[in-house]
Amino acid sequence: MRTDYCGLIDTKYLNRTVTLYGWVHRRRDHGGVIFVDLRDREGLVQVVCDPDNADTFGIAEKIRNEFVLKVEGRVRHRPEGTVNPNLVSGEIEVLVQSIEILNTSLTPPFLMDDENLSESVRLEHRYLDLRRPQMQANLRLRYKVAMAIRVFLDQRGFLDVETPVLTKSTPEGARDYLVPSRVNTGHFFALPQSPQLFKQLLMVAGFDRYYQITKCFRDEDLRADRQPEFTQIDIETSFLNEAQIMALMEEMICDVFKSAMNIDLPNPFPQLPYAEAMSCYGSDKPDLRVPLVLTELTDVMREVEFKVFREAAQKPTGRVAALLLPGGGELSRKEIDDYTSFVAIYGAKGLAYIKVNALEKGAEGLQSPILKFLPENVINIILERTGAQNGDLIFFGADKAHVVNEALGALRAKAGHDRGLAEPGWKPLWVIDFPMFERDEEENRWKALHHPFTAPADGHEDLLESDPEKALSKAYDMVLNGSEIGGGSVRIHRQEVQSKVFQALNIGADEAQEKFGFLLEALQYGAPPHGGIAFGLDRVVAMMAGTESIRDVIAFPKTQRAQCLLTHAPSTVGEKQLRELHIKLRHMQ
Repeated sequence: MRTDYCGLIDTKYLNRTVTLYGWVHRRRDHGGVIFVDLRDREGLVQVVCDPDNADTFGIAEKIRNEFVLKVEGRVRHRPEGTVNPNLVSGEIEVLVQSIEILNTSLTPPFLMDDENLSESVRLEHRYLDLRRPQMQANLRLRYKVAMAIRVFLDQRGFLDVETPVLTKSTPEGARDYLVPSRVNTGHFFALPQSPQLFKQLLMVAGFDRYYQITKCFRDEDLRADRQPEFTQIDIETSFLNEAQIMALMEEMICDVFKSAMNIDLPNPFPQLPYAEAMSCYGSDKPDLRVPLVLTELTDVMREVEFKVFREAAQKPTGRVAALLLPGGGELSRKEIDDYTSFVAIYGAKGLAYIKVNALEKGAEGLQSPILKFLPENVINIILERTGAQNGDLIFFGADKAHVVNEALGALRAKAGHDRGLAEPGWKPLWVIDFPMFERDEEENRWKALHHPFTAPADGHEDLLESDPEKALSKAYDMVLNGSEIGGGSVRIHRQEVQSKVFQALNIGADEAQEKFGFLLEALQYGAPPHGGIAFGLDRVVAMMAGTESIRDVIAFPKTQRAQCLLTHAPSTVGEKQLRELHIKLRHMQ
């Protein structure tokens, strides 16, 4: 029986006999002595096979990488000059007394410490990829985070209640994953995008405090931080207002960072209204490590000769804004062109700029193709509002407000990090006072900015009918270093208010009854005031682990094409299975 894990053996074990199990990380033959780095989930230990022990040495000669071994031996100091300070076990080694090969291994397609593997190779051989120390560390961190959350919520009276995985399709957000019913011909279940409605029904049922760490599913185009199935920390509580819920969740996240990583997050978290976030940062999830802000110029550009600025400023939905980049005057033409290509990703048609070379020389001290189109008083206002100094560069965005915000907001974050302006550490905040609705220009109707079950702000209920554009909500997002890690709201707990929101969203009474009739009925049976939040566990752990992709913190993730390279899912199925489900495939190329 194992006495200890390899990676935990240190000088406290000197002269003790230990029994270890693990994989051969590396085998070396030095002057007739065989050294084996034995690896398990806790790390490495050096095992020494002396030729004086003929039985063990003979076995050791057969050992290759990734063989599975049982080793018994005595712990001793490493010889002088061979200490490895990077390992817990770096001061000791295990002199083998007996060794047993429990299983052999094919030659692996990659070394466990190879840091330049293609992701496709890693995902195809995920069971090997997961042996690598960094992946082991990532999944152990994930476990620590989940456990810290469970302990915190349990101590505060939250109950872990499971909700259905086979549920009803209510396609208001992303596309649903549909599951055909064999028993009910022509009918389909949907995999849940969120347990939203069920957790609200649990509040109606009187459970008061609920949580669940659960799988959710969205059939959407994938990015580095998205998966078709992802893990959500889902929380709901009754009789707390938004300030109380936010305070509790702030306490939880601080506790999780302290428990899992011994990091003290700065608190209390600052709170930023949505309108201010968009105006100053161009984003509702600003990275506050970057000390750059956007400058409003719409009001001074309505009469200028420069057509791009003038037309954007004159449109009701337009915006002209500037981004000051300190020290950016040294940017080369190519670097500016690269940033121009970058903002084009977000719909910007160009990226005007002014280099500030010498303020004391007036217009002659500025460099830009657009200077001739701007009057002197406008140039002075630009310099004054941005606070430009010699050596700085001013970028401009002019278009529909949402294009300017997305383009300059993304440029702010990228340029700030590129130029080394971002502060180290963690910068959490709450974004609050979200609008209830946003306009869908293609469908010419209002859409819920969060979801249609979010309660309007106090005093804004009448605006749902009279002026939906101005209605604010009781929604709140937790943002950390430029990523939204959690989003929540106080929910609608009165049926008549929920019906008003459906009407504002152009969801008629019949459609509302068909999709959400069970909720509308439940709200009429004494539904308590309630609210909650959901955190993306994958994203939180990825940030803590310092990786760009959530695939690095998920044991068996999908690719950006929603495929599993290990099991080759999704796959075709047999004609018999399709017939049982009453499904017939159309001819596909």
